[in-house]
Amino acid sequence: MRNSRNSRNFRTSGNRRSGRFALLAVALSASAVLGTQVTAQATTQDATPATGSSAAPLYQPEMVRALAASLGVDEKAAADRLDRQDAQQKRLVELRRSGLTDDGAFFDAAGSLTVNADDRAEAARFERAGIDARVPARGEDALDRVKAELDALAVKQAPAGVAAWSVDLAADQVVVKVNSDRSAPAKAFLAAAAKHGSAVKVVRGQEKLAAQAAIYPGSKMTINNTSGWCSVGYGARDRSGNQYLVTAGHCVEGLPTLRYDGAAFAKGTKTRFALGTRSVDMGIASVNSGHSITTSVGTWGNGSPIAVRGSSRAASGASICKSGATTGWTCGTIGSYNVSVTYTDRNGGPDTVVTGLATSSVCTEGGDSGGAYISGNQAQGMTSGGPTNQRCTGGVNSRGSSYFQPLDDALSYYGLTLNTN
Repeated sequence: MRNSRNSRNFRTSGNRRSGRFALLAVALSASAVLGTQVTAQATTQDATPATGSSAAPLYQPEMVRALAASLGVDEKAAADRLDRQDAQQKRLVELRRSGLTDDGAFFDAAGSLTVNADDRAEAARFERAGIDARVPARGEDALDRVKAELDALAVKQAPAGVAAWSVDLAADQVVVKVNSDRSAPAKAFLAAAAKHGSAVKVVRGQEKLAAQAAIYPGSKMTINNTSGWCSVGYGARDRSGNQYLVTAGHCVEGLPTLRYDGAAFAKGTKTRFALGTRSVDMGIASVNSGHSITTSVGTWGNGSPIAVRGSSRAASGASICKSGATTGWTCGTIGSYNVSVTYTDRNGGPDTVVTGLATSSVCTEGGDSGGAYISGNQAQGMTSGGPTNQRCTGGVNSRGSSYFQPLDDALSYYGLTLNTN
């Protein structure tokens, strides 16, 4: 669903949007957010499913394998390290409850816990209890005060060129990471940091930082800096490995910046949709470095995410479900392929004929556009549109209809390969 001063929206009748089926007037699921009625139906949760199991092991096997690989040890040694760390942390909690106080604690590279003590007598008490201790030059409280001063300075103006600053308990310093000190705010920031002497360590030559996200197909993505939105489709790559989001063409009309949870994660690159012309509702957006589209479709709390194994087209009549930011996880069956529709502009602009779509009995509403359709573990397409007066009030089994852009056609047209699980 889009809402932008620069975009044109689709025709309604009174306060209830009206629509008909193929070859007649239907409305794009990404047309404008109309009043509070539709906006209130857009959920604020993301498509990441809840996890957890009553029979879960003490440590996730994936975590143990990853830890073992990063440390260069076998899985038993990795699990033993986790056991030792857990025991040390529990012991520290017990000592704190008994009245011992510390000024911060940290694990060293070998996995041993060390606490900051206020004096040698207190350090000795920790050591008699089996925990390493030291008396630092500064300690956590003093370092937190230094960092708070730098935080306050950064609130006034972001220090462009200063990548990060944080308390490093093991080093007993505030560490400031810099990629450039040329800007006036960076110079002022570093000058303030230098006043704290050896309490601050400056590390130069750092990379620039940006927000990162691994985004489930079906998640909400906002268009530019407006309040309108579409839903995330599928991730794919070209022959050079460049990453793209495959989506409904009208979601990237005008080649907008796409945002997830406030952070820009992709930029519209190409679209075959243009209002008032004979169009195909497919488009792509280049995914920004550091972000990714996951290879599992979020189900909005209706079970585990669905792994994407391929994009083989399902036959008419096959079961299919879609993930979308407005109506979540809804299911039905595939109708026909090679369908043409007329989309009607709600502001009185020209109608748009869209060809090459597929129909389904999956219920969708405004804002679901671009969202992922999947049959079994085979990705099928992205939401294009549906009847304008449709309301999906029955959850997964909502009655309705919708049109989607087949994914295999879009991959073929843009020369992309689907990212699979």
